[in-house]
Amino acid sequence: MSARDTIFRPGTHQKVAYTGTAGTITNAVDAQTRYARIVATSACHYSIGGSPTATTNDPYLPADTIEIIQISPGEKVSFIQVSAGGTGHVTELTHG
Repeated sequence: MSARDTIFRPGTHQKVAYTGTAGTITNAVDAQTRYARIVATSACHYSIGGSPTATTNDPYLPADTIEIIQISPGEKVSFIQVSAGGTGHVTELTHG
């Protein structure tokens, strides 16, 4: 069963502003989190890791597009703009 076939319950939500300088969520995801929902208000690139800093070489995320990502406990998400700043949203997901 894939993440897209699983029913999730939304948990902790964080948001971060980004521009031509990467913005990274403040708190790492908790020990039970394996998936997160990300969405951004403008086209951007994102990076996942212990101390990530997104660059334009990272995966592209179109504006207002929801993506479910696999993430490990203790990791964070970072965003950087394509051409306009915005806000990145990260919502931890747990099995419902």
